[in-house]
Amino acid sequence: MAEPLIELKGVSKSFGDNPILDRVDLRIYRGEALAIIGPSGTGKSTILRIIAGLLAPDAGEVFVQGQRRMGWVDDVADPIGIGMVFQQAALFDSLTVEENVGFLLYQHSKLPRRRIRELVEEKLEMVGLRGIGERYPAQLSGGMRKRVSFARAIMANPDNARDNPEVLLYDEPTAGLDPIASTVIEDLIRDLQRAQGVCSTYAIVTHQDSTIRRTADRIVFLYQGKVQWEGTVSDIASTDNLLIKQFFSGSVTGPIQVIG
Repeated sequence: MAEPLIELKGVSKSFGDNPILDRVDLRIYRGEALAIIGPSGTGKSTILRIIAGLLAPDAGEVFVQGQRRMGWVDDVADPIGIGMVFQQAALFDSLTVEENVGFLLYQHSKLPRRRIRELVEEKLEMVGLRGIGERYPAQLSGGMRKRVSFARAIMANPDNARDNPEVLLYDEPTAGLDPIASTVIEDLIRDLQRAQGVCSTYAIVTHQDSTIRRTADRIVFLYQGKVQWEGTVSDIASTDNLLIKQFFSGSVTGPIQVIG
């Protein structure tokens, strides 16, 4: 088995008196598409934030390309770039699309503005949004805002290879979108990985059945703070795991506790 690109060992996290993750072990391998699924409130987004270095675990270790991460948040210096697409796109409303997508370069590079604009336009074209750089987020549909956030996540600094994302983390990228807009986003996620080769590896948190089936190679099911099941999309139909059966059937009867 190849060495994991990212590995969590015994990671735990609580918020106040509420335990969210309980000694979670998780691996992401280079070139794979991992879906982290499970009921709401089980720590899926928390895992992404820990992987991204935005949140420190209470216990456990994180390894990135075999190196143990020793710092957190602003102190993180990972050997690979990790980009994140947030659930609500997290765009700056007062900035144009161009300024949002190029934010990293405008703030942390010495590139001339003309060059940054060229790079922004290149990334917008990759996500099918050429020519909208002067618009503001409020002038975009929900699906367009999601794609703008993708463009920002894959923005690379040509002067610093360590800023280039090798792993993308998607937090509910199709949440709140209609089925057609969801399909556009799902196709884009795969296209960025396969056809355009922007980022070979990603992890995605989602509740949406179509997104799981269209974007995942491997699935990890999280419940009550632990990984309860792992498998592929094709394993969903054949598994005897009652958690998986209930989750994908949408039944209120089963081992998953329904909050009334």
